[in-house]
Amino acid sequence: MPLLVQRLHEVLTPGAELGELILVNDCSTDRSWEVVRELARRYSWVRGVSLMRNYGQHNALLCGIRAARHEIIVTIDDDLQTPPEEIPMLMEQLEQGYDVVYGTPRKETHGLLRNAASRFTKLALQSTMGAETAQKVSAFRAFRTHLREAFANYSAPYVSIDVLLTWGTKNFSAVPVRNEPRTIGVSNYKLGTLVAHAVNMITGFSTVPLQIASVTGFFFTLFGLGVLLYVLGRYMIAGSAVPGFPFLASVIAIFSGAQLFALGIIGEYLARMHFRMMEKPSYTVQSTTESTVRGHRQSQRSTYASEA
Repeated sequence: MPLLVQRLHEVLTPGAELGELILVNDCSTDRSWEVVRELARRYSWVRGVSLMRNYGQHNALLCGIRAARHEIIVTIDDDLQTPPEEIPMLMEQLEQGYDVVYGTPRKETHGLLRNAASRFTKLALQSTMGAETAQKVSAFRAFRTHLREAFANYSAPYVSIDVLLTWGTKNFSAVPVRNEPRTIGVSNYKLGTLVAHAVNMITGFSTVPLQIASVTGFFFTLFGLGVLLYVLGRYMIAGSAVPGFPFLASVIAIFSGAQLFALGIIGEYLARMHFRMMEKPSYTVQSTTESTVRGHRQSQRSTYASEA
């Protein structure tokens, strides 16, 4: 984290009204919050927010987005896989009239399974965003702050920043950026986490699964009618019914599977409605560096005045 701040030092022009850095601590188990507080004391352009528990990356990003005070927001991970020096490329593209610009890695540096899961997540995201840019999304993005007004009242526990941005605009773009191997820590996005995120994103922000369930039900209804016509036709032509228990068992198994599939999808939507009715928050802030930093700076100013 200190290394990230150092490399952002020249990009954000600290001390001026050109930028700020908001570090969101998603209830990490190490000394991250102590480091954030120290950085906030040292740099006037650094602010810190600590959440009460681990809510997830997108929930923490939503917290930081709502705390931003400038016209443009840039989101970036602190693992330095995406160099902060690439930020000007996003800003240049944003000046071309776009509302959201993604920094797409020129080359993925993850394993085979992780890359496959990432592609699956992006396909799921494309179904919810309805934009070709979904194939180029990443955690490195720049967008205009006024877009957050479109999801100002959003408070559900499942958050996808990329989907929420589509509530405010369809004007997306992407630029290729350098992606470096990770040298600090280990990514929390495993295969299962990405798949779960994709499922939550599809069922939380799209009706595509319900449409799939409807089409599946319609298909098996036609299939059942076809089986009925076959049985009746055989009886009328050959004078005998279709023999064998395996045939009947197979048909029952197929229809039972289709019904359970549809019920499972409906259950996912009911669960999300249940959580919305519980008014479970997207995040809860435990503390910020504002009071600590304010008191520290007031002490510095008073000391300077007495010396003068």
